Formats: sequence, C-alpha cells, structure tokens
Amino acid sequence: MFYTMNVAGLKRQLPICKVTDSLYIAGFVIFGDPELTVACARELLAKAPAYDYIITAEAKGIPLAHEMARQAGDAKYILARKGPKLYMRDIFEVSVHSITTAKEQHLYLDGADAALMKGKKILVVDDVISTGESLEALEALVEKAGGQICGRMAILAEGEAQDREDILYLEKLPLFNPDGTIKD
Repeated sequence: MFYTMNVAGLKRQLPICKVTDSLYIAGFVIFGDPELTVACARELLAKAPAYDYIITAEAKGIPLAHEMARQAGDAKYILARKGPKLYMRDIFEVSVHSITTAKEQHLYLDGADAALMKGKKILVVDDVISTGESLEALEALVEKAGGQICGRMAILAEGEAQDREDILYLEKLPLFNPDGTIKD
C-alpha cells in the first residue's frame, strides 16, 4: 500500500507502514532524494523566522538541516546525536520516545554546540512532526544550553501535530487504518 502526496511541488509515493495493529503511517524519507530535500528546504526557508542556528535530531532531519543551512548561507547548523561520540565534550543529554522508535532513546549535544546556542535564536527543524516527542527533546536541549527557540518547522505534520499553531510545516500527512484508508 502506498499514499501519494505532493510536497514542495513534487509528487511522491509513500509506503504505508504498520506502527500498531490499529495505526499505520506513511513512511516519508528524504534520504537519497536530493530533489525533494532541496525543494523542501527552499519552501521552509521562505517561511522561516529570523534565527541564529538551526538544530535537528539525528538522523532523518540531517539532510534537511544541511540543505537549509546551505541555501541560507549559514556557516554551521547543530545536530543532536543519538549517541555520544568520542569528539564530544561536556555533553548535554535528554531522553525521547518517538512514534517510529520502539524504545526510549537519548539525544546528546556537544558542549561546544551548546555554548554556541547560549542567548541565540534557535530554529528547530525535522522532517516529520507527529507526537512531538522528538521536538520536545530538542527543545529541552536548546533550553538547557540557554538558547531561545524562535521557531519549529517540519516538512510534514502528522496526526495531532497538524493542529498545533506553534509549528510551521509544508503539508499534512494523514494517519492510516490497517486497510490503508485514512483515519478520521
């Protein structure tokens, strides 16, 4: 089963994937699709508030944050990692449970990146916002670092995220029943 959608002027077929026996989602992945990544970054930047740094979580937000930073001429964007790396010092950490992840995860931020965010306007970006759990974890990292969240953006908003007035997004992504029909 597939769901056909148009986003940033491009048509894509998204596979419908089982989350639970009664909940299915359309899998939206920009990895390996530079045409879509470039178009979505362009459309989001047109709506973006003024910011000092973009932050995203590993992994699916990386190509989007990279392309947004490239198009905007930013020298740097910030990445919250799913695991601490050897080069990271003075690490900040928060826990997160995403709809697409079976267990609790943690996000880690390098202390040098945290220092850059202190007192700065931070734009949080992701590919899809659904439950908001990943978004909340990123916000907790930004706040812990002393940054000020100036906006929240995603390519797609799924489920209840569609009703949030604090998120800017390009398109709505429905939730699905087991037979592939859209949930009411």
